[in-house]
Amino acid sequence: MKVGVLTGGGDCPGLNAVIRGIVRKGVQEYGYDFIGFRDGWRGPLEADTVPLDIPAVRGILPRGGTILGSSRTNPLKVEDGIRRIKENLRKYEVDALIAIGGEDTLGVAATLSGEYSIPCVGVPKTIDNDLSATDYTFGFDTAVNIATEAIDRLHTTAESHMRVLVVEVMGRHAGWIAVHSGLAGGANAILIPEQRFDLDEVCAWVESRFKIRYAPIVVIAEGAMPKDGDMVLKDGSLDSFGHVRLSGIGEWLAKEIERRTGKEARTTVLGHVQRGGTPSAFDRWLATRFGLHAIDAVRDRDFGKMVALQGTDIVRVPIAEATSKLKTVDPKLYEEIGVFFG
Repeated sequence: MKVGVLTGGGDCPGLNAVIRGIVRKGVQEYGYDFIGFRDGWRGPLEADTVPLDIPAVRGILPRGGTILGSSRTNPLKVEDGIRRIKENLRKYEVDALIAIGGEDTLGVAATLSGEYSIPCVGVPKTIDNDLSATDYTFGFDTAVNIATEAIDRLHTTAESHMRVLVVEVMGRHAGWIAVHSGLAGGANAILIPEQRFDLDEVCAWVESRFKIRYAPIVVIAEGAMPKDGDMVLKDGSLDSFGHVRLSGIGEWLAKEIERRTGKEARTTVLGHVQRGGTPSAFDRWLATRFGLHAIDAVRDRDFGKMVALQGTDIVRVPIAEATSKLKTVDPKLYEEIGVFFG
């Protein structure tokens, strides 16, 4: 059997660990051949490939990013995209395809597997941790650790100058990074997309901290919105999956806090720093296990499935089910951590 592998969407730490797990077990235990497709769905669309074997995956476990490259190419929006993918898979004699990605990448895999009978297995990847059917996605733990370390460092400079520091983290529709890093980093306010925030309340929290001579840290997810406002966009452009580019809510909030409270406020946007660098031990562990179980699904010809972490077990769930809705922060959890606000 010959298996194709691709990584799509935003990069994150742990992608190389998945590739390594797939290839090592697939070659050593099942005698499979592998081919890598470059830059997500662009690879099978344009026949852009790279050989994958054990020497190719040696030493990549601790490396961030992906040796296969990534992109936000959507073949479903490309004229003759499905036909071209089928022809290229046939050309390279690929019997099955493992797609490693988030909601959009796996959404394409679900369509190809369900409607076009292309044998696909999915592996969930996103630093946002917003894929349903899996307790955690790899990349999330590393992103949280990076954000938490940044918040720790910002506390000392905020206290030195007695100013408000607003930390903008990633999270388009789900505030998992903000909630985890904000709680771990001792933030005085955490604002997420799932709960529209009251600007007057945020300013009251800020002022209450200054009364006890404590410089506040506000953590805000990029997709958070005020009750009387809209999402702040970088520009009006859309990617091939129809997503707008977010950026600026942190800067907007800092200016509003400064205007309303008279306290100096600065912004730190962590951005792609959260995606970069070496994966945490947990992400290496989880990504490797996902890779091992993904190639087992190929062996079993259990296509149209995604591997997922439930408890401590790796299970298989339909890709279509896993991408049908996002996993967002439970209001009860947000209420629970609210004791630390202000």
